[in-house]
Amino acid sequence: MYDTIEDFLQSDNNLIPIRYSYSDIKMMTNRFNEKVGEGGFGCVFKGKLRSGRFVAVKILGKSNGQDFISEVATIGRIHHANIVNLVGYCVEGSKRALIYNLMPKGSLDKYVYSKERSISLSCRKMYEISLGVAQEIEYLHRGCDMQILHFDIKPHNILLDENFIPKIFDFGLAKLYPVGNTIVSLTAARGTMGYMAPELFYKNIGGVSYKADVYSFGMLLMEMASRRKNLNADIEHSSQIYFPLWVSEQFFMGKEFEMDDATEEEKKIIKKMIITALWCIQLKPSDRPSMNKVIEMLEGEVECLQLPPKLLLCPQQEKPRDNLHGNSNPMCSNTELTCSTLSAR
Repeated sequence: MYDTIEDFLQSDNNLIPIRYSYSDIKMMTNRFNEKVGEGGFGCVFKGKLRSGRFVAVKILGKSNGQDFISEVATIGRIHHANIVNLVGYCVEGSKRALIYNLMPKGSLDKYVYSKERSISLSCRKMYEISLGVAQEIEYLHRGCDMQILHFDIKPHNILLDENFIPKIFDFGLAKLYPVGNTIVSLTAARGTMGYMAPELFYKNIGGVSYKADVYSFGMLLMEMASRRKNLNADIEHSSQIYFPLWVSEQFFMGKEFEMDDATEEEKKIIKKMIITALWCIQLKPSDRPSMNKVIEMLEGEVECLQLPPKLLLCPQQEKPRDNLHGNSNPMCSNTELTCSTLSAR
């Protein structure tokens, strides 16, 4: 794997990140003195460059050689305000590290799942973050010379800067494809359980495409709107263990999910986020909107959003025929019936 990584680095002349030695890594982290994160890939430590700039140093495990190549090959070429910049990297035998700009507010998960008011975010701020993430994913899909599919969109991989501007992180599972490739080839499913698109498991519902990232974003959006995990075995009511299915049932029974103590404006924001999320996590990729359409939905008025088809969990379930509006367009036409019916609900 070391030879493979070296061949990759030597053959690529477009990389801008700086190569550091392992002794440099130890020096900038003060011998790994301050850990700021940990995951299946390894650990992240706070570091400081000679210029005085603070960085996050991700130390990869020995088995993450291919993840290292994927990350450097993708994020090493991206220079976008809302993508975490790769400052440098280190490869010395089995020792591998990636150096990023440090995001002072940390990852989104601690704000989504926190019950402590001291680190909670307002409904408006959570909405703004979700819109920012949607715009970043759209950039990855259509704004680069190559289509970049992330395959691991989740709260832990969204970092926040000092102004709570979101930045997508961790491109270890990302894949590059030519722009225009609608269906992509994968040798194995990739991602995090709970956020992985069903077509990665069920081949008969459609091919793998950028819609896999749309699905992951929908699961993320659902958690941001509800401030809870989508799957929660400790919930009091068994019907709410899988929240997306429960909330879909509620909408089709004419009921809505509402947060405690939410203002009227916040209720509209939450409803808009949840309806958009339900469109994103449709079972079939063809039923999900593009990220461009997702942005339109989030920026538009909630009164002009159609309800999506009833949520299905697997292909074996029979798809209901009583689709409320008879089509798969998440944005309503200018018919008074569609908007007023949803408003009444």
